[in-house]
Amino acid sequence: MKVTPLDIGDILLIEPSVYGDDRGFFFESFHQARFNAAAGREIAFVQDNHSKSAKGVLRGLHYQINHPQGKLVRVVEGEVFDVAVDMRRSSSTFGKWIGEILSADNKRQLWIPPGFAHGFLVLSETAQFLYKTTDFYAPESERAVLWNDAVLNIRWPTASKLVLSPKDAAASPFEAAELFD
Repeated sequence: MKVTPLDIGDILLIEPSVYGDDRGFFFESFHQARFNAAAGREIAFVQDNHSKSAKGVLRGLHYQINHPQGKLVRVVEGEVFDVAVDMRRSSSTFGKWIGEILSADNKRQLWIPPGFAHGFLVLSETAQFLYKTTDFYAPESERAVLWNDAVLNIRWPTASKLVLSPKDAAASPFEAAELFD
């Protein structure tokens, strides 16, 4: 596995070693000891989530304020543009974002530590998105930042038609969002 630290916080781009032949492919999608070594600390995951979305669906930017979740994310069908925003006031990269293409073809994963808002835009006809979390879903702690906030200025790929949930369409602007220390 190849691990590349990205420009923001402790976000890691993980590219597994893929072994393929005329029968298909095999790769190890998760190995606790190797992941901990790459992250530089012990990480415990408590929940796995799986979503399927149609082209143009934008989910996010979500985070949990009182029960922050680290997320290990990947795509098993289709392609998405995946985004993480640093919501940690004390961070040198506070308010900065990264965006990466994750797909079933490239098999890349992102480790997004607690303290980040996260979202993705589906670029293919459909996408199935899997992610592990370091804390349980806590609806009372869930928050969302507006996907097209002018301060963040995220450069989303062009989509002919965006599909947002009512919650995401009514999310807070970044300047009004609850933050981590």
